[in-house]
Amino acid sequence: MSQSRSLARSLNRVADIVAKTLHAHDVRHAFGVPGGEVVTLIDALQTAGITFHLARHETSAAIMAAGASAMTAHPELLVTTVGPGLANAVNGIADAVQERVPLVVISGVVDRATRARYTHQVIDHAQLLRPLVKASFEIEPESAASTVARALAIAMTDPMGPVHLDLSPAVAAASSMETSIPAPPKRFAAPVSGAEPAVRFLLERIQGADRPLLIAGLEAARSQAGPALQHLAETIGAPVITTYKAKGVIPEDHPLALGAAGLSPLADAVLLPLARQADLVLLVGYDPIEMRLGWLDFVADPAKLVDMSSVPPDHAMHHAGTWIGGAPSRILQALNGALAQRRTRADGEPEAAKTELRRIFSTKQPWGPHAIIDHLNRVAGPGGLVTVDSGAHRILLSQKWVATQPLTLLQSAGFCTMNAALPLAIGAKVADPSRRVFAVMGDGGLEMGIGELATLRDLGLPVTVVLFQDRSLALIALKQASAGLPSVGVTLGETDFAAVAQGFGGHGVNVETIDDFRNALEDAGRRPGFSLIACRFDARAYDGAF
Repeated sequence: MSQSRSLARSLNRVADIVAKTLHAHDVRHAFGVPGGEVVTLIDALQTAGITFHLARHETSAAIMAAGASAMTAHPELLVTTVGPGLANAVNGIADAVQERVPLVVISGVVDRATRARYTHQVIDHAQLLRPLVKASFEIEPESAASTVARALAIAMTDPMGPVHLDLSPAVAAASSMETSIPAPPKRFAAPVSGAEPAVRFLLERIQGADRPLLIAGLEAARSQAGPALQHLAETIGAPVITTYKAKGVIPEDHPLALGAAGLSPLADAVLLPLARQADLVLLVGYDPIEMRLGWLDFVADPAKLVDMSSVPPDHAMHHAGTWIGGAPSRILQALNGALAQRRTRADGEPEAAKTELRRIFSTKQPWGPHAIIDHLNRVAGPGGLVTVDSGAHRILLSQKWVATQPLTLLQSAGFCTMNAALPLAIGAKVADPSRRVFAVMGDGGLEMGIGELATLRDLGLPVTVVLFQDRSLALIALKQASAGLPSVGVTLGETDFAAVAQGFGGHGVNVETIDDFRNALEDAGRRPGFSLIACRFDARAYDGAF
């Protein structure tokens, strides 16, 4: 190591203070595409114990950080260079907004001394991200640790979301006089007792309800409210509907679990009448950002709706007559402690609805998207993690998939961006190497971000990519057909994805039968690198599927 290099590393640089503060707040992974403006930061991250992972595109890097955060329950980091690097990341940052991801974005910025005179690659980063981030700050030498700690606190405050920090090369390399790193405070949530007015109110409403219903969302899954939610459902005989991202908050093979709602008209035709006929609907950590217009004012009388969440609703999808603020898990625990009598519904409607949903989404052909999902569900098991991209395959999979644990099916469900499954899988596998991870994608989504196969190769991640290759943007084609319009701009050419995977250093195989798919999945589970299984079928297999 040269003398100048030794000297640079021995200094307590501002970049080191930034990295140490991030590490003190449990950030362990950074994803991005480096540029000259962030080389000092990347060096400091490595020294502090935060691993930098090279992605091929900044939006993918942002979603990789989201996948890692889903595993760690901590904020994770996106690093971008100045101008085009940050602009490239906008879609991934917007995804973090609507998916409630505590993403920390640090971008290089032109040094202040030349910024007013210099125009090359100069844009107003804070103004670009203003509609998307919860806060944007520029890091200064005198207050770097406090600024980073403040940004992290904002990111982790409900509703969680992205924050942005600008760091110039001169500031990053400057010596820092700061000697202490602020650690995150210990957080103790006040207990909720059965004597509180909110719990007494809930008891009265439940005791007066003959047809109660529970709708659970992402906050319920994140706050580990599943056991308390299941106990409440069993005690009051209430069926449970979830959003897509809350699947598995109670095991979906439970008799009272009716699965997810919001995107499938066939599922909503079964679930919406049940919701409208309920005389009490408890919304548990529920955000209707994942729902479509059928769930707009789905209950005519707002008095029937009781909303339990940490922050007041910021939508107008419905107007709940009552909002109870607090962590859903604690509210449910206090409520369960006060409930004494177990009862069941006598009308049989929840059972009938579950039976009808099974019939609607049953597999009728030996090959196609239904059969692929069935077999993948069996192979993944309760411990596997599946990510799924936007498209027709996501709607069908989210309806057919039987999740027995929460947060085991990851997707962009609020923002519904394409090309999310592969970076989500990469981030999740990086953060939890022990878990088998499957990325389920359509050919359109993969072609949009195919360069991340190189990221899989370079990181040595044994992720299994299951590709639904129907040579079409099938969901858009279905929407064109339902509107009586001709099919335009939705046909994809024939890509040999098996050969592409081989070219990227992985293993690829094309399959057209369930036996070949079964064998390919077994082989992928024994392989040290990534595998891509291209499942070829006709897009008409989605006709009437959801």
